[in-house]
Amino acid sequence: MTVWDDLVGQERVSEQLAAAARDADAFVTAAASDAPPPEASRMTHAWLFTGPPGAGRNQAARAFAAALQCVSPDRALGGAPGCGFCDGCHTALVGTHADVSTVAAVGAEILVKDMRDTVRKSFTAPANGRWQVILVEDAERLNEKSANAVLKAVEEPAPRTVWLLCAPSVEDVLPTIRSRCRHLVLSTPSVEAVADMLVRREGIEPDVAASVARATQGHVDRARRLATDPAARARRASVLKLPQRVEEVGGALRAAQELVDAAAEDAKQLAEEMDGKETEDLKAALGAAQGGRLPRGTAGVVKDLEDMQKRRRTRTQRDSLDVALADLTSFYRDVLALQLGSRIALANTDAEDALERLARDSTPESTLRRIEAIAACGEALDRNVAPLLAVEAMTMALRAG
Repeated sequence: MTVWDDLVGQERVSEQLAAAARDADAFVTAAASDAPPPEASRMTHAWLFTGPPGAGRNQAARAFAAALQCVSPDRALGGAPGCGFCDGCHTALVGTHADVSTVAAVGAEILVKDMRDTVRKSFTAPANGRWQVILVEDAERLNEKSANAVLKAVEEPAPRTVWLLCAPSVEDVLPTIRSRCRHLVLSTPSVEAVADMLVRREGIEPDVAASVARATQGHVDRARRLATDPAARARRASVLKLPQRVEEVGGALRAAQELVDAAAEDAKQLAEEMDGKETEDLKAALGAAQGGRLPRGTAGVVKDLEDMQKRRRTRTQRDSLDVALADLTSFYRDVLALQLGSRIALANTDAEDALERLARDSTPESTLRRIEAIAACGEALDRNVAPLLAVEAMTMALRAG
């Protein structure tokens, strides 16, 4: 099972990355033996992965990072790098490889202080003699200062450093950065490809796999979560009942409150799992005894960790609301398909009765206005409008139609 097996429906991208990994391996081998490097290479120092949510941008970048770090002995016998089993592949895939650094947005932005150490590391030689890989999962969230820091590193990279940037679209990245990257575009995988992956890799029953793949419209991560997490399925079922609860003002406001509370609970659960351990680990690293006081001059470091944890809770709540908004959009898209007599397959077949009733009782124009209200809610959240206010405005608009 190679590192490319998790790239669902991305055969063209996998072929390009596999070819680049072979050239990168030949370059390292030539350098180790003092032989001249290959004249032509499909390898370069900076890559930009773009594609819609769920297409697998981060998975593609991490698979490529693993292939670059592959140390399988089969390579010497003509095997392709990226075996998926060797220590280099395994540690890169699980995020513990010493020469693969991952940067992800904790809050709404990637701050320059979050990038400073990573940029500094990008100019050092790899510890294992292969490649220093910097993976930026949310390149669209780089602010002006952090983007400029990345630009300087990409303009003059170290010989064995590779930058892997992931963003929804090429327009989300500074022109000066994207002009120095090789651009790979991932597409939304088909429902059939996602269902097949769930059956093969997760052992999901074919009927369940087909249902969740259709419900998420090819979003690989969400399909996997729906298939394996009963709580995620229950939360989605609750969201799909919201259109039936907004007929009265009181029901609309209660539905908004419950939606925000559920997102806040997600953030709270993550905080309970991670914050306490992170804080205790940091205090131990700073030399504080169990339950004792911090050494003098270290309070600022703990405060920085607390700020990061607060930003992560906000981001988690926002991500949970984004999933709910996507489910609602999918619901009204099915309503619109029924109203227009479209032959496209419904995504939410488990709510078909509610879809047909709403399709009969409303018009295509009102359905479009409701879809626009959901999009407006997402834009309001992007502008840091209080979540409850944004969601209440949406539910009232859904009621009005």
